[in-house]
Amino acid sequence: MSMMSIRNSIAILSAAVLMAGCKAGGDNPGREYAPNMYHSVAYEPLSQITDTDAGRWANSLNNDRGEYYNSNGYNPYKMNMREPAPHTVKRNAYGWLPYHGKNVPKDSVPIVTAGLRSPLDSTAEVVAEGKFLFESYCKHCHGAKGEADGKVSEKVAGVANLRGSSYQNITEGHIFHVITYGAGLMGAHGSQVSPEDRWKIAKYVKALQKQK
Repeated sequence: MSMMSIRNSIAILSAAVLMAGCKAGGDNPGREYAPNMYHSVAYEPLSQITDTDAGRWANSLNNDRGEYYNSNGYNPYKMNMREPAPHTVKRNAYGWLPYHGKNVPKDSVPIVTAGLRSPLDSTAEVVAEGKFLFESYCKHCHGAKGEADGKVSEKVAGVANLRGSSYQNITEGHIFHVITYGAGLMGAHGSQVSPEDRWKIAKYVKALQKQK
């Protein structure tokens, strides 16, 4: 056999061995030639592996630790997730700060909401979305036109007539606050309705009050 034939045979045999090693099936995961491509060293926020030897057999980086070790050594207790920096305030997706109004008696609502202004414009789209939300969250008590003739008001007396004279001058901020904390018979809806949707409902209520 010539030297060229021997070299070709060795090359073919080596390729066959490599291909056989790549085969996976059943409980055999196959040969991992680049384990770091399979097992990324990501910081898991809700779990962490503090054992530096975990997965040492799979690590090909020669960094003296296991492949599955994922704790952050720069943080206290090697935590992956930390609390926000002191005095920082989370904004929502629209850049709005949290509403810090306090839950006060009904008679004090106009006072605490005197300077509260809606961040939304009174566009037709906003009002239309407010109508949809009103019909989803408010119609069953206040009625379709806000006249306290919803299904709930048939059983419960004292539901607010939003088109009554005593409610005509309430502000959008007032409505937003009441949806957030509740007032009188109305319970708090701050946990069910997002701030944006509360402002949209307030926009629609003011539009509803102007209808004849």
